[in-house]
Amino acid sequence: MSELYKVKAELFRTLGHPARIRVLELLAERDRPVHELLASIDIEQSNLSQQLAVLRRAGLVSQRREGGEVVYAASLPAVSELLRIARRLLADLLTEQQNLKAELEDGAAPATDQRSVRA
Repeated sequence: MSELYKVKAELFRTLGHPARIRVLELLAERDRPVHELLASIDIEQSNLSQQLAVLRRAGLVSQRREGGEVVYAASLPAVSELLRIARRLLADLLTEQQNLKAELEDGAAPATDQRSVRA
């Protein structure tokens, strides 16, 4: 397997935690100090610190000190773009699932070639 695929898989593993996704969504809006992130995400401070460390090691977020607080920022503009694409992909998938559900609930038979049904 190509090293590129391994690196891509690692990126998606990094994104595979709800708290990390929420952190990235918040940072896509604007830079935020830790206390704001903590107020917006329902997790313990130690867990938030662990998730931020994972995102930092992956290069997805950066940190800086401003006064007495640590402020986090999305490292790359593409992070915001990736989140928007993921949201659109999920919306498309859900729409397709709703269409299939509606067909099931309506009792509509799937479109088939009637000749094969009679045979």
